[in-house]
Amino acid sequence: MSDTSAPIPSLADRVRPIEAGAPVVGVHFFGAIPVFVLGEEALLFAGEDERRVAIHAGGILASASDGTRIVTGGDDGKLVATDADGGHQVIATDDKKRWIDQLTLGPDGAVAWSAGKVAHVRTKKGDVRSFEAPSTVAGLAFAPKGFRLAIAHYNGATLWFPNAAGATPQKLEWKGSHLGVTFSPDGKFLVTTMQESALHGWRIADGQHMRMTGYSARVRSLSWTVGGAFLATSGSEQLILWPFDGKDGPMRRQPKMLAPSQARVAVVAGHPRQPVVAAGYADGAVLLVRIDDGALIEARKADAVPIGALGWDASGQLLAFGTEAGEAGVLSL
Repeated sequence: MSDTSAPIPSLADRVRPIEAGAPVVGVHFFGAIPVFVLGEEALLFAGEDERRVAIHAGGILASASDGTRIVTGGDDGKLVATDADGGHQVIATDDKKRWIDQLTLGPDGAVAWSAGKVAHVRTKKGDVRSFEAPSTVAGLAFAPKGFRLAIAHYNGATLWFPNAAGATPQKLEWKGSHLGVTFSPDGKFLVTTMQESALHGWRIADGQHMRMTGYSARVRSLSWTVGGAFLATSGSEQLILWPFDGKDGPMRRQPKMLAPSQARVAVVAGHPRQPVVAAGYADGAVLLVRIDDGALIEARKADAVPIGALGWDASGQLLAFGTEAGEAGVLSL
């Protein structure tokens, strides 16, 4: 449990419990209805009438949502879009039936995904464009402005402009395995997670490097806080937040370190409207952490089962979470 000197106020008794029945690997919302992405085959719509919608013939490896659809990639080599009614359609299939384990949603209905070394972008009109990376694609992210895709791979990241056939992709280099990627909300910085216990970043305008270390394990979860002020991260026995509220981002600055625990932070989710982060721990605890003063509220008690996914609804009034053992819940604030 969290290593604090005073009792933590708890809202755990206000959680609506849900039996997911399978590991929860993602959480999204259609309005006020939480949807849990299960590790195998299905989505669980957890409204008043719970229902499971089978969408893949096997494991679900990646998911993303824009509020109107949930797009998932599976080990069946299919990319599937599901709407709020549970209707779903295959929008892409890998011709070699390779796993689709990276995807992201972009502007104007665009979706990007990868299989092996090839990244694809499908526009709202259905046009598909492809780019072969130097090595296996390990992360994808659309820029917040313009139509530009960041592709994480071995020894760095590439910025690709799918609509500019003659443009040379911009390469951002740093030795090592880069396994995830995110743009800062203002579009000025790019940050990757690495195989080692560190993050690496670049200021896009001039390629200035940012080295962010101090983790006890690989960083597997990233989330921007409201206004892009901080980048919240997992990978340590406390919530680590890197400051991005200035022109130099975290350069020559120390992160905030909040909510210390004996267990490692496994998943993070920034509140959409308030300077608050939900942190899910490897011991099953879920804490709401107020950034300004580090105040904590318990949303779920520890039970030794790691949290697998967290997600807020757009209003920030509902927090849904699920564990690797198939237990889930929804907290109404």
